[in-house]
Amino acid sequence: MSTSPATSVSDSRYFQPNFLEKVKIIVHLTGLRHKNTVLEKCILASKKNRRISLIKTRATKREQHCNIEHLKDRNQQNWVHFVGVGGCGLSALALIAVKQGFEVSGSDRKWSSFMDGLQQAGVRLHIGHSTLNIQSENGSRFPNCIVVSSAISEDNAEVLHAKSIGIPVYKRDYWLAKLTENHKLIAVSGTHGKSTTSALLAYVLKSMGDDLMAVVGAYVSQFPGGNVIWGDGPHFVLEADEYDGCFLGLSPYIAVLTNVEWEHVDFFQDEEAVKTFFRRFLKRIRVGGHLIICGDDVGARSLLDYTSEGSKPEHASGTMLVTSSDVDGYNIITYGISSTNEWHASSICPNSKGGSDYVLCHKGQPLANISLQIPGAHNVLNSLAVIATVTVLLQGQRQVHELINSLKLHLLDFIGLSRRFERIGKIHRCHIYDDYAHHPTEVYFVLQAARQRFPSMRLVVVFQPHTYSRLAALKDDFAVALSHADHVVVTAVYSVREAGPRNVCGKDLATSIISSPSEYIPSLSLTVSRMTWSIN
Repeated sequence: MSTSPATSVSDSRYFQPNFLEKVKIIVHLTGLRHKNTVLEKCILASKKNRRISLIKTRATKREQHCNIEHLKDRNQQNWVHFVGVGGCGLSALALIAVKQGFEVSGSDRKWSSFMDGLQQAGVRLHIGHSTLNIQSENGSRFPNCIVVSSAISEDNAEVLHAKSIGIPVYKRDYWLAKLTENHKLIAVSGTHGKSTTSALLAYVLKSMGDDLMAVVGAYVSQFPGGNVIWGDGPHFVLEADEYDGCFLGLSPYIAVLTNVEWEHVDFFQDEEAVKTFFRRFLKRIRVGGHLIICGDDVGARSLLDYTSEGSKPEHASGTMLVTSSDVDGYNIITYGISSTNEWHASSICPNSKGGSDYVLCHKGQPLANISLQIPGAHNVLNSLAVIATVTVLLQGQRQVHELINSLKLHLLDFIGLSRRFERIGKIHRCHIYDDYAHHPTEVYFVLQAARQRFPSMRLVVVFQPHTYSRLAALKDDFAVALSHADHVVVTAVYSVREAGPRNVCGKDLATSIISSPSEYIPSLSLTVSRMTWSIN
């Protein structure tokens, strides 16, 4: 769910900030037809299997498996319960289940903004996890199945109870695979930039008249469903998350790969482990499909040597055809700043809207002038990924020049998404922005974006490290990235899903930042008080 793709190209080539200390910018970084069929059959199979397995202590693997040959029982509404429903990923699946006509309930340890929309949609919500959440008031009825977030541990009370009485428990990846298997899936993957790229792609396609479905891992104000678009067409845009191998059950028609580097250090031991999962993901691309990849990114580009086993990919004008024992062949299309890519940007410069202007080129030939509201060289890359994807997806329906002319209008209209350099407000000439950047690469690019939009302002960063494991592994890289600010405040670590030793803290990071003044203030509320005092 990060915003800033890694790239080997330095932003300083395109933006020359003026470091005059006049006023401040503060950046806070922290941490129905073909749709219902498969899932309804899956639910029905779950019903039948649970009746059989109630006489056992646990359901067997065979009974837990979804047999899609069963027909839906039309006499009773099927009930799906989501554990961890407050997260952006599972809340979207719960909302789609409502749209599909299922009875939906969900639970989480605390309320989230995503649950507001679920409550309005009629979802029965519970705060806290309890066995009572997965039974009717009189205890005579149970969910037909349970869908679990990656953030939920195996010893969760609801999960354990469901398994003990034979209610099938599905991880999010399995549910996503079943949800998307009858669609033309466009899966947007990569260490950084997935949320922005998938949101921008879905927004552009919807604006161009495509009746698509989309699920994005962040709130998008221009989506009627917040982080969901519901449509009846064949296309499905999905933010494909690598954490916990969630994307390995997907079978995309188009896979977009923004970049690859070491992230989610609590799950991946090193960068090579990350690459191994992405290689497995690329093998999931459907025969005759497409891989759209950032050719500027070293990590992403390195995967091309492994997509073909025993044969070397063929190169031709930025397009490569991969053949192997696993796939009959899929097209590879590259994009980036470098002119060696099939789709690339030239003459990048900041514009009056706070974003970027550039000349779009295809195979070295200029095609159009593109303008964006969203700032940063990383968003130029994200927009190139969208352009390449849309032209592949709709090339049989319209001429390329007609597509580009339509695309450029909608690219300019996109205003971004929640917690991706999101403007919070302005007080005493100080602009306040919030961003989810929680990796050194993301921190670097969001600070460059801030410099682009406010070249003459003093840049103060309040950084809340996200997980102890990430801070321990990448502390030195964080220190380098944060040194691009004029002043840095580091807070206490925001820890989720961690139970191991905590041998590093925010204060260690603050003392590691050499090039810029920095300080450690543990509490966010105390930080706000300090900031308020300093700007008055």
